[in-house]
Amino acid sequence: MKHFIALTDYTAAELRHLLDVSARLKKQYKSTGKNDQLLAGKTLAMIFEKPSLRTRVSFAVAMTQLGGSGILLRGEEVGLDTREPTQDVARVIAGMCDGIMARTFEHKKITGLAKWSTVPVINGLTDHNHPCQAMADVMTLEEHFGSLAGRTMAFIGDGNNVARSLSIAAARFGMKFILAAPPGYEFPPTDVQRLLARVPEMDFQTTHDPFAAVQDADAIVTDTWVSMGQEADKTKRLTDFTGYCVNDKLLAAAPKHAMVLHCLPAYRGLEISEEVLEGPRSLVFPEAENRLHFQKGLLAVLLGGQ
Repeated sequence: MKHFIALTDYTAAELRHLLDVSARLKKQYKSTGKNDQLLAGKTLAMIFEKPSLRTRVSFAVAMTQLGGSGILLRGEEVGLDTREPTQDVARVIAGMCDGIMARTFEHKKITGLAKWSTVPVINGLTDHNHPCQAMADVMTLEEHFGSLAGRTMAFIGDGNNVARSLSIAAARFGMKFILAAPPGYEFPPTDVQRLLARVPEMDFQTTHDPFAAVQDADAIVTDTWVSMGQEADKTKRLTDFTGYCVNDKLLAAAPKHAMVLHCLPAYRGLEISEEVLEGPRSLVFPEAENRLHFQKGLLAVLLGGQ
């Protein structure tokens, strides 16, 4: 039994297997309109402390298309470490369901669930990382480019949970990762040391110049500058990130084949322009759809033994 908490817990070969299963199930569904019922009779508990569109829909649909079911549990109903201790919640759910997916603020809650659960626990997002999103992004880029080895990913914006998981995914699949962030928004030095220790193959670079970052980029990725829980800092953040918008001017500094990703929700005119988001070099909506297909593969492996 294995959890899916962080990409550092998985080898390149294990992540490769997850993508292969995901691609197989996507191809099967696209060609036949259905999937093998690999999770028939199985149930996934889905805990949401944060609002969700893609995570909620993708996990619920993935379970349904594989023959299982998902139960939605709102954060205030469960009350991790408020209404009930995490260790109690984990053991109660594990006694009734076949897996747990949680989308929380504090990372310690997801690790606490994993510590006490006897069924697989999946990180649907925490303030520390977002592994499911990173793998959907890699899946999308691989569909577009083929092999990813030797390519460059430039992340323009905050060194946040999405960027952290993408840096690991890039390393596992042989890509260089460049983070372009304003001063003070880079990965903390302790995080960099930890990542390099866990992922020694990482080819990592930080810059304050987004134009330098995209110069040799094959993939340009961005995310909101104001994540959930950071609303009080919105004014300061919008000022600090001036000049970091992924727009036509920035895209013109990148190779002509470079493609753009954004995990959504997107705030047009801030971190990304309308023209780029809706333009021919955007993979944003295939990327969003691949949340379903990757998570279907992930569930098939963790709950279905694929």
